[in-house]
Amino acid sequence: MGVTGIGGFFFRARDPEALLAWYAEHLGIGADPNPVWHTEAGPTVFAPFAEASDYFAADRRWMLNLRVDDLDALAASLRAAGIEVVTRPEWDMPGIGRFARIHDPEGNPIELWQPAAVARSAAS
Repeated sequence: MGVTGIGGFFFRARDPEALLAWYAEHLGIGADPNPVWHTEAGPTVFAPFAEASDYFAADRRWMLNLRVDDLDALAASLRAAGIEVVTRPEWDMPGIGRFARIHDPEGNPIELWQPAAVARSAAS
C-alpha cells in the first residue's frame, strides 16, 4: 500500500482555457478533452526546496519539471514558436541528465529534463 504516482497537478490561472491550450500546443499536455494526460513510466522527483533557494524565482512557490525524451528537438520547436528556452551547461548533471527552462504565458516556471538514460540512448 502506498502512493503509486502523481494523480494530477492543479494550479490557479488567470485564463485557464488559454493556458491549457498553450500546454497542449507546445508541450502536448492536456490535449485530451478531459483534460487527462497519459504519462510514460519513469522517475518522478519529489523535492521541497529551502525557502531561500535560488533554484527558481523567489516569487514562485513551485516549478513544474517535465521529463522529455528529446530535449534538443523540443527546445528547437519551442524556440520556433517564439518561446524563450534557457539552457546552461552547469544545469546538466552526469548520471542525472540535461535540463532547460521555459515559462508558460502566465510566467510559471517549467524545467524540461531529459534523464541521463534517455540522453545516452538518444546519443547512440
